[in-house]
Amino acid sequence: MSDTTTTGRATYNDRVVRQFAIMTVVWGIVGMAVGVLIAAQLLWPALNFDLPFLTYSRLRPLHTNAVIFAFGGSALFATSYYIVQRTCHARLFSDRLAAFTFWGWQVVIVAAAITLPLGITQSKEYAELEWPIDLLIAVVWVAYAVVFFGTIVKRQVKHIYVANWFFAAYIITIAVLHIVNNIAIPVSPTKSYVVYAGVVDAMVQWWYGHNAVGFFLTAGFLGMMYYFVPKQVGRPVYSYRLSIVHFWALISIYMWAGPHHLHYTSLPDWAQSLGMVFSLILLAPSWGGMLNGFMTMSGSWHKLRTDPILKFLVVSLSFYGMSTFEGPMMSIKTVNALSHYTDWTIGHVHSGALGWVAFISIASLYALIPKLFGKTQMWSVRLMDAHFWIATIGIVLYVTSMWIAGVMQGLMWRAMNDDGTLTYTFVESLKATYPYYAVRLAGGVLFLAGMVIMAYNVMRTVRETKPVDVAVLAPA
Repeated sequence: MSDTTTTGRATYNDRVVRQFAIMTVVWGIVGMAVGVLIAAQLLWPALNFDLPFLTYSRLRPLHTNAVIFAFGGSALFATSYYIVQRTCHARLFSDRLAAFTFWGWQVVIVAAAITLPLGITQSKEYAELEWPIDLLIAVVWVAYAVVFFGTIVKRQVKHIYVANWFFAAYIITIAVLHIVNNIAIPVSPTKSYVVYAGVVDAMVQWWYGHNAVGFFLTAGFLGMMYYFVPKQVGRPVYSYRLSIVHFWALISIYMWAGPHHLHYTSLPDWAQSLGMVFSLILLAPSWGGMLNGFMTMSGSWHKLRTDPILKFLVVSLSFYGMSTFEGPMMSIKTVNALSHYTDWTIGHVHSGALGWVAFISIASLYALIPKLFGKTQMWSVRLMDAHFWIATIGIVLYVTSMWIAGVMQGLMWRAMNDDGTLTYTFVESLKATYPYYAVRLAGGVLFLAGMVIMAYNVMRTVRETKPVDVAVLAPA
């Protein structure tokens, strides 16, 4: 497909945006299907069929990598490439490098899908992939940075829109996090040893792990929010000054919050407390961004009755606010003593992952795909609405069941008899959790069903329209 119009005028490169957008939907279904399978395995362990590559321990990292890096990553590539061109009035810096980032990222995902079920892993949360794949990720990411920042350099407008600031911060920070956390000594093509040891390894890992959440799963998706909420509402962002304060406060504070994952471990108490304090401070900039998004909706709330995209956006902002309140609260040591290692943490993670990350991505794709494929709207607005309600019910079932199960587990594990012995065995707490695992599975199935509905809607939209290239606008 040509990226040049018949008039010879320069055009935006939407080919790579289309590719990443479609693969976002594909990898979303794959990643969430694996999640549903492992949720079912917690109820019926025999579902691993005694096959090593189907065990929970191997499929769980496959699920997290597929949902975070395949689904979420593809959504970030697609939207950042789309937004940076529109807000800079410039074509992507290099079509070839942009194409390389697409195919390179797909190779990374496929390599992960092969190696993780085979048990080839570093055993580091969100960083399980072995060194050859890590090297490819670094190369792809550097190419991504060159394309993104090169486009900003060649922009036709003086101003850099705030969404691009968030994308820029996420690109730079993820590069640093990935490279530093994965410094290792290879001993074979499938095995390496991390250079860090003991407490230092734990500290570096959760500096990486929490900031993967902070920058990959927050800053990048805030870039989507600051573009698509004003665009869908049809009015400027409520407070541009607040958006800038939100940006600088968030990126300055988030980097220090990682130690709250290591409460009550060998990490020095001062480092644990530092992580807790910065986590609590994070509440302010996080809610500033949420409120900025909601206030942008002022005067347009009536559109929720007829616009499913706005429904997804509003609920995503709600979950962003809820998750960024819950996270700091769970970082408080006394609360953490109850919540840590329980399913409350699982509920917290998925309220952010499904409610915030997935919903803002789905809304962005529903807004993007018709434009990318030459149509005014998706093939079926009714299916979009059905997707919204099915997925929302799924999230509520999932998150509430895990919240209840987590608090119950924490209380059962700490309950003691008068003589100082434990009141409940671990098996008793597991048995009490089983009904909530069933509710979680039901929620996951509903969310996956919503993604299948989306895939059908996208397929019909793509098949019945002809993709078009969009001419670059004159400088503002």
